[in-house]
Amino acid sequence: QVQLVESGGGSVQAGGSLRLSCAASGRTASILRMGWFRQAPGKEREVIASESGDSATYVDSVKGRFTISRDNAKDTLYLQMNNLKPEDTAVYYCAGRRFWRSEYEYWGQGTQVTVSS
Repeated sequence: QVQLVESGGGSVQAGGSLRLSCAASGRTASILRMGWFRQAPGKEREVIASESGDSATYVDSVKGRFTISRDNAKDTLYLQMNNLKPEDTAVYYCAGRRFWRSEYEYWGQGTQVTVSS
């Protein structure tokens, strides 16, 4: 019923920027609350940014550098990543949940971000 497709990953030098996109489709896409996750090699998947009402919540490691946003007209979620660091290297996923649920239900396929020093 819901499909999420990430794009925009790639390889960049430390200090560079990337913008990830997540295109959503399906009958319930308009009522989803969205978040961004990442998983580095050998580590657990972690939530790094999530929509919280009209605001957003970020983990400390990305706070001030990453920004989550959306364009409802395009059914697209974004993650603007600035001042990238090598430790940001990971597979990044977007995820969605119906707004009254606490657990994320829908997941994209992931996009690789590699940051070199």
